[in-house]
Amino acid sequence: MRQNIEEIVSNIAIPFIEKEGFELVDVEYVLEAGNRYLRIYIDKEGGVSLKDCQIISESVSAKLDEIDPIKENYFLEVSSPGLDRPLKKEADFERYKGRDVEVKLYKPLNGKKEFEGMLIGLFDKTKIKISVDDEILEFDRKEIALIRLAVKI
Repeated sequence: MRQNIEEIVSNIAIPFIEKEGFELVDVEYVLEAGNRYLRIYIDKEGGVSLKDCQIISESVSAKLDEIDPIKENYFLEVSSPGLDRPLKKEADFERYKGRDVEVKLYKPLNGKKEFEGMLIGLFDKTKIKISVDDEILEFDRKEIALIRLAVKI
């Protein structure tokens, strides 16, 4: 059900998001502390402002109220994916080649579940390669719990 709602909301939101010059990064429909949250993550060149989130929230909210695909009560949140955004789409892997990423695996590889290195890219839609200390590591996408941009302070 969750995946179906996320797909329906994505299809509803994309026209509004693209019309305003944004990219839909992700949609999440989750249960947290007894409340349901519908989270829409947007991005654009130069970043996302609070006003940008408000514009998308109002547009999408009105359409969701009209179509009413979610029968339970929920909170709608529209935000930027943040500096440590997860990489999910093929375009993300192309756009962020050469950037540092954090990779978290479901199961340990050589005794480790977390790796950090420079993203080389996505290959054959199934393999992700990163460079760690002059060594190339390759991971199956299905083995990765999370891959996101690394934030250096």
